[in-house]
Amino acid sequence: MAEGAGVTSNEIWLVIALCAVATAVIKGAGPLALGGRELPSWFSGVIQLMAPALLAALVAVAAFSDHEEWAIGADTAGVAAGGLVLWRGANVVVGAVAEEWGTVTEHFTELAIAALTLNVLAMSCS
Repeated sequence: MAEGAGVTSNEIWLVIALCAVATAVIKGAGPLALGGRELPSWFSGVIQLMAPALLAALVAVAAFSDHEEWAIGADTAGVAAGGLVLWRGANVVVGAVAEEWGTVTEHFTELAIAALTLNVLAMSCS
């Protein structure tokens, strides 16, 4: 936390408690509004597709941003490697290992290029 931000731990816990209450109210609103009736089949289909769509959006943001702006980098390579392995039928553990391997490999490649560039610059200056 930044110095002088002025947020106390009591305020943080208050926000957490309010989020918990808001979640409970939202979860309870559906059954109260429906009163035990069944949802239409088309609406059930929409609800079933919400979780995969949210997951895809989260993966896209994680893969194509550096937490400040849109970018393609090591995380993108890692997600692509993991996605390829999962698409080919591997289990989730193998997909996670492939994702990390792709990310680490990309970082090592960037470090190797930087070291090579510094080496060439040092040789040209001497």
